[in-house]
Amino acid sequence: MVLVFLGTGGAWGLPELNCSCRICVAMRMRQERRLRTALLLSGRANLLIDCGPDIATQLSRHPVEKIDGVLLTHEHGDHYLGLDDLSAYKRTRPKGEFQPIPLFVTSGSWRVIGPRFGYLAETGVLSVQEVEPGRTYVLEDMEFVPFRTNHGSFAAGSVGYLIRFSNTNGREERLVYTSDFVDLPEFPEALRSPHYLIIQSYWLNEPAENRPNHMSFQLALDFIRLFAPQKETFLVHMGDGDFVPGDPANAMMKKARPMRPLMPPPGREPYPVPLHHSQWQEVVNRIARDYGLPSRVTVARDGLQVDMGDD
Repeated sequence: MVLVFLGTGGAWGLPELNCSCRICVAMRMRQERRLRTALLLSGRANLLIDCGPDIATQLSRHPVEKIDGVLLTHEHGDHYLGLDDLSAYKRTRPKGEFQPIPLFVTSGSWRVIGPRFGYLAETGVLSVQEVEPGRTYVLEDMEFVPFRTNHGSFAAGSVGYLIRFSNTNGREERLVYTSDFVDLPEFPEALRSPHYLIIQSYWLNEPAENRPNHMSFQLALDFIRLFAPQKETFLVHMGDGDFVPGDPANAMMKKARPMRPLMPPPGREPYPVPLHHSQWQEVVNRIARDYGLPSRVTVARDGLQVDMGDD
């Protein structure tokens, strides 16, 4: 089983259009880019997890002959606005050979998405299958179970997914993907101690006012301990909203003043706000060591491929 991080950025991608903050400037200098977060999990089937507006570019960089299923996490545009691009998988097949792509989505999310993209079901591009938290669904060699997440009142259908599959030795592996969230209404026991955790990290520091209901790495520390992944944690959905000391762009509307900047347990100087990928990984390594996290934490980058099939 191979996991590809098609994109690892937030709703507007990074560096952001029309932004001169130090984060976006540093990323441009290094020619770094983070497209909207989406994942591709490939075994006997190709499972696409979220389908944002960058999906055509993402799947051109990591092409697969067909998409066997799509999991949607919630009804925000950066997670579903690329659905129409999946029509290409029908348009390029010989007549009579294409089967509609199963789209797994909660009823709450489909109430928002359906009025815009329902025609894809009517024209046979998609086959909509509404899912319920706590129930198990099967796609070829993968099982997945949605679980409720709190991503605010404008994402009432928001869920994460527990995905199960077998490795090359026939042992079950478990992957948890939280997608965007600020809290969990409940914590099913099945989520505890997965082999892999993919968790949102929109900011380094928890903001004083978390209006978009996203997850900071500072707050994620508690959730990583709660999930207690056995092998590795991956951070995705990175943003540029952290205050950077001395940056005039801190006056921008998107910048979030920290509640209490994250600092080492003895209470010394706060950890520096990372400006680009390598700084993010350096800071996360320090924090993981200082706070004794249960397993390795990797800051995912666009195009990262992970073989999840080996012991």
